Amino acid sequence: MTKTISQGITYIGTDDLDLDLFESQYDVPEGMSYNSYLVSGGKTAILDTSDIRRGEEWKENLAEALAGRTPDYLVVHHMEPDHSALAAWALAEYPGLKLAASAKALQLMGQFFPGIGLEGRTITLKEGDTLDLEGRTLRFFTAPMVHWPEVMVSYDSLSGTLFTADGFGKFGALSKCGFWGDEDNDWACEARRYYFNICGKYGLQVQALLKKASTLDIKVIAPLHGPILRENLGYYLGLYDTWSSYRHETEGVFVACASIHGGTLEAAQKLVEILKAKGAPKVAFADLTRDDIHEAVEDAFRYPRMVVAAASYDAGLFTPAYNFLHLLQAKAYQKRKVALIENGSWAPSAGRVMKEMFGTMKDVTIAGETVTIRSRITPSDIPALEALAEAVLQ
Repeated sequence: MTKTISQGITYIGTDDLDLDLFESQYDVPEGMSYNSYLVSGGKTAILDTSDIRRGEEWKENLAEALAGRTPDYLVVHHMEPDHSALAAWALAEYPGLKLAASAKALQLMGQFFPGIGLEGRTITLKEGDTLDLEGRTLRFFTAPMVHWPEVMVSYDSLSGTLFTADGFGKFGALSKCGFWGDEDNDWACEARRYYFNICGKYGLQVQALLKKASTLDIKVIAPLHGPILRENLGYYLGLYDTWSSYRHETEGVFVACASIHGGTLEAAQKLVEILKAKGAPKVAFADLTRDDIHEAVEDAFRYPRMVVAAASYDAGLFTPAYNFLHLLQAKAYQKRKVALIENGSWAPSAGRVMKEMFGTMKDVTIAGETVTIRSRITPSDIPALEALAEAVLQ
């Protein structure tokens, strides 16, 4: 589909409703959008392309938006294949087209399209560079590691539109979640899961980008995934500031459980009851053996306190819990209080491994004493769970 965002800016992106796993790992039950834009003054620039999965549809959208014109520039903000897969086609289709991108992106272009001829057809963009479209100007800012090293964002002062690459993106096709952010009933839910799993490791870099954005008069945020944001921008910017500075968003406790035969699950559920009885403002729960592990990562960052209950396994840690903590390590989990419950029928080892893994994370405090369950909880275990809840909530 094509859609007018403002005078001279047309959406030419595509929806992918057939995709089940984004980046071959993230569950996307409502699909994914690959956003692309055509920006026109006296000259015309294509901003990014699409995933090859929707290549023919994107070509049709481009032709419709061009309405017989020949584009002058192709701007590549981000070289990841879900955004640049049609770059080589565009350069071949329009021999006069100039490719504008960062030096790193131009290097990656040769890797993704071996043998591509770019001599005399490139503009290497640096911080603060501009692209004159005759009547409107795109100004570029570097945004390395948000979330690849070559990433740039651009700003159109005429409309106040900030094109943010993967920043401010979310899971979900626009035909499902709404084209505009104000049409999306729960933008933060899938945007949060997207942020912490895609960009979560790079909070410092996102903070640097937000600092640059604060100098601009932004009226529209146009990401490469998800709805275009045009109202209440302070809400979206505020969430990104919270997320990228590793502050918690919601008061409460997140309990994550990995149980083999149900004994650990019973202990975790009992702790949930105790936490609620002791006045926890909210208690979220995830079964790491069945629930989406990337939603569990999202909740780990959302709340200031977390309890991990896990079984011992092969003299170590049950695999779903190990995978969860490994993801937290990779995504720079920090500034949180955690507590531990382990289960071991003859040689409990889960607590030791969890402490070691949390010990590699910045500013993570272990609250209270690890509660050890032997196969199943008994009445004699309740005081230890009570004490753990007190330590978590203190």
